Amino acid sequence: MARCAGLKAIRMHRYGGPEVLQLEEVDTPRCGPNDVRISVHATSVNPVDFKIREGMQRAVVWISFPFIPGMDVSGVISEVGVKVTAWKVGDEVFASPSHLRQGTYAEEVVVRASEVAHKPKNLSHVEAASLPLVAMTAWYSLVKSAKLKSGQRVLIQAGAGGVGTAAIQLAKALGASEVFATCSTRNVELVRSLGATPIDYTKDDYRVVARGVDVVLDSLGGEHLVAALKLVKRFGHVSCITPSFPTFARKYGVAGGFFVFLLHAAWLTVSSLIRKQVTLAFVTRFAVGTVLHQLGQLAEQGKLKPVVDRTYPLSEVAEAHRYAETGRARGKIVLTVR
Repeated sequence: MARCAGLKAIRMHRYGGPEVLQLEEVDTPRCGPNDVRISVHATSVNPVDFKIREGMQRAVVWISFPFIPGMDVSGVISEVGVKVTAWKVGDEVFASPSHLRQGTYAEEVVVRASEVAHKPKNLSHVEAASLPLVAMTAWYSLVKSAKLKSGQRVLIQAGAGGVGTAAIQLAKALGASEVFATCSTRNVELVRSLGATPIDYTKDDYRVVARGVDVVLDSLGGEHLVAALKLVKRFGHVSCITPSFPTFARKYGVAGGFFVFLLHAAWLTVSSLIRKQVTLAFVTRFAVGTVLHQLGQLAEQGKLKPVVDRTYPLSEVAEAHRYAETGRARGKIVLTVR
């Protein structure tokens, strides 16, 4: 690989706490024939980032060291592969590359051309970088998995989080008649401003307030997933994006935790179908540029507005991870690169 003087990225040489995230000089990423290289203006921190950093995802996300994390990017194309015809140098784009090709905590990143979409014209790079992974996760949960229909009622768990803030707005854009969202007292007004009926979990029991909804998007797992299967209406649907695997991994080890998770997931899926004909899906988002394009159009129409809690320079990524791990972020945490 060619060397690019001064090119920086965050690299991990082992699993561990935030201190393992180190800003280092790196080689210029090689652009394959079906790839584009993006000059990164901003990226973001997602919960999956620190789960991978801790090693709790090893049964499902394999990495080799040194490793550059990150699965959100907004920037400008600086190189296109020889087989790429849809993009050109200078295009402003945003993307969420696959788990297999991460690396957006960097000044340059290479992604598949099929994974990118034009950055919404009305958004800054900071705003655009906050959207891809969480918005696509919400899309796969509500559109692809639940097949949400106009007039249906929805419950969004953790409504003030990254996925939650995107999911509330997407559900409203899809025509949901009522969207409930759980949150703490300090986030009630935020959730309401996005179009949801807030359920303050410090005061009210969502299992009662939201009983009989058509669709639940569960991002908490564990006992909350069990509760979701009980409160959703007969023939309803539950999309789960946090299947408790890290919790099982901490208790039983990575291999044992994965096996226990599979047994737990199978039991929940079968029992919910037998008892209430409720469908349960463990949702993974896929890195598809056409989906991101549709979400970008919603953003340009004002139907999907980014919620950015804090920004940090790339060099302060460890502090950004520490804040993310508190679970108190409202919307997204963004890392500025340029």
